[in-house]
Amino acid sequence: MPVPILLVTGFLGAGKTTVVNHLLANAEGRRIAAVVNDFGAINIDAELIAGANDGVVSLANGCICCSLEGDLLRTLSTLLRRDPRPEYIVIETSGVADPSDIVRNLMDPVILREAPLETVLCVMDATASPAALEDALHRSQLRVADIVALSKLDLADAGAGVRMREAIRAQRVPAVVVDANHGEIPAALLFPANVDRAPAPREVGPRRPAEERFETLSWTSDQPLSLPRLQQAIGKLAPKLARAKGLFETVEQPGRMMVFQFAAGRATLAPGEAPPPGVPRSRIVFIAELGVLSKTELDGIMEGCVAGG
Repeated sequence: MPVPILLVTGFLGAGKTTVVNHLLANAEGRRIAAVVNDFGAINIDAELIAGANDGVVSLANGCICCSLEGDLLRTLSTLLRRDPRPEYIVIETSGVADPSDIVRNLMDPVILREAPLETVLCVMDATASPAALEDALHRSQLRVADIVALSKLDLADAGAGVRMREAIRAQRVPAVVVDANHGEIPAALLFPANVDRAPAPREVGPRRPAEERFETLSWTSDQPLSLPRLQQAIGKLAPKLARAKGLFETVEQPGRMMVFQFAAGRATLAPGEAPPPGVPRSRIVFIAELGVLSKTELDGIMEGCVAGG
């Protein structure tokens, strides 16, 4: 029986991981395999989703989460050989990936027969300016979408959703636009009622070197961080950042890991899981446009956050 694929795309910080988290937490008996296409040397995404980073994590509700290591088709082949076999596969793309490249890979005849691409979901940040849709990468992500989910509506003003819907409509994309409060999207829109029905192959556009616009800088430390110093550091780095994610222990709350997120100029902290043994106590991934932030500058700013530094 074929295993339908849901491809989740969207720009940096749009809320893709929140959507995948919600799907995994509310599987309602479905065996879902989530593939995280991590952008960076530190696999923060898999930790946020599954609380571990050991490659494949089995969840209590029968779902699994795995990190994408190497070739996508090889990863899918491995998932399809698992027992029990997943009923659905969710692939979260990098925020700087042109999804048409992934769609092209998924049109491989062997994969198409075993795991057909059923739905492409594009997550759009409702707090972003509609002018962002003029960006070539945003347009590429919209162009292949069957469904566009507006995220972060709770953070936007009353008219933001309307303005973004109008901007999406102006792009003349055929996708259905839905609200995704806290990552919630009706499962009926994402998963087929008849899994035996194989969707038709898709046409994709030319390749675009989208990922060449961004680079990832990783910073680690074996020491806890001073929260006031970290706030000052992020204030300095914010104008140069597209995205940041991290896990660390603070001086103020020893023995407790915190999950750090930065996107669209906003930083948030939330309680995290205890760190697995043998990994640094502080790990943060920073994503910036090429040439905007040097590793030397980043290290200099972040070392000032270390307690006693």
